[in-house]
Amino acid sequence: MLKLAHSYFAVLLFSVLLISSSPVIAGDEGDIVRTLIPAIAYGATFYVDDRDGRMQFYKSFFTNLGTTYALKGLISKTRPNGEDDDSFPSGHTSVAFQGAAFIHRRYGLKYAAVAYLGASYVGWRRVATDNHYTVDVIAGAAIGIASSLIFTRPYKGFVVTPMAHNGVYGVSVSRQW
Repeated sequence: MLKLAHSYFAVLLFSVLLISSSPVIAGDEGDIVRTLIPAIAYGATFYVDDRDGRMQFYKSFFTNLGTTYALKGLISKTRPNGEDDDSFPSGHTSVAFQGAAFIHRRYGLKYAAVAYLGASYVGWRRVATDNHYTVDVIAGAAIGIASSLIFTRPYKGFVVTPMAHNGVYGVSVSRQW
């Protein structure tokens, strides 16, 4: 698993450096990071030969996409830039957070920390470029995280899960044997 973390960080770091130094794709880095996070999450299931995790990823990923695009179809909200009426929720953000939350839930927070930073960057970028309002990004993040929390189970070890019920907030710690 340590090898996975090193490979994950190396790929992400190399990609960010490449993106930030390229004048041709500067400005599209949010799109690339949005794609890179779930691609790494999915690739990790092959790297550690995690067939169960791959099936959980499929469920989470496609539930996320279905929910996001169903809401886009039901709610006609014009983007801040006036381009179209698909502002709510942010699909870029939901995809990025689905990948980050999958890594977190399946393999642990230490492997997901960079992915969460990347997903947050994607959300920030969508607002900064006038593609979405803040509420669109928050909703996209919530959908992405929820889809992974619902369908993803821990690979092994301890898992920390946030809880909120009837005004009580906290965390649950469990161990997968």
